[in-house]
Amino acid sequence: MSDRKPLMPKATAVWLVENTSLSFGQIAEFCGLHPLEVKGIADGDVAQGIKGHDPITNAQITRDEIARGERNDKHILRLAESKVAAPQVKSKRGPRYTPVSRRHDRPNAVLWLLKSHTELKDAQIMRLVGTTKPTIAAIRDRSHWNSQNLIPQDPVTLGLCTQTDLDAEVRKSAKRLPAGADGQPGGTLLPVEQSVPGLGPQPTVELMSPKAKVAEEETDAEEEARMLATLKGMVKEDETADDK
Repeated sequence: MSDRKPLMPKATAVWLVENTSLSFGQIAEFCGLHPLEVKGIADGDVAQGIKGHDPITNAQITRDEIARGERNDKHILRLAESKVAAPQVKSKRGPRYTPVSRRHDRPNAVLWLLKSHTELKDAQIMRLVGTTKPTIAAIRDRSHWNSQNLIPQDPVTLGLCTQTDLDAEVRKSAKRLPAGADGQPGGTLLPVEQSVPGLGPQPTVELMSPKAKVAEEETDAEEEARMLATLKGMVKEDETADDK
């Protein structure tokens, strides 16, 4: 079955049933319907009240193509190539949809982003939490109606955006900032203890290289050897004392 189908497929099928001798299978294939559905249209059980749509007048198929199908019931009908190039419609990504149960958390998330990631633009914050520019401006200048009760909260923790989306926006902002003293791009993600409220400093985990691990194992072996030597020396001293 072809991916390209005519406009108003059911109305087109009604017209083809009424005005051609095409088989039910051919009409079903052309219109993207089931053969039994086309048979129901012919019997009057399906598509009652639907006015037939002429695909020839609308340049969706030619008379010659229909004639070929009428002569050969194995012929598969093809849509006529459009002579007018339809422009490709680019869907503009709008603000992120926020569930109703989470909308009261958006101001807290905006405040967190304004404090934790000052490099983010208003448009980026709008994409992340689905808010509006006036709301961001009101929270920034403390003129928001609920400013006194706002608490900075991570939008990822609140479920308003994903960590992947947040990291992507931060990286975009980092490219716009001047490089630091170490030559690395400016703008980095905050440590976990700063981004998550109430979480204290986290222990530093140092990865041990294979060479250091071997050296440590050798040091333990040497220490064990020294302990055994010390014990043997103590035993010899006891034996010498007993002989005296």
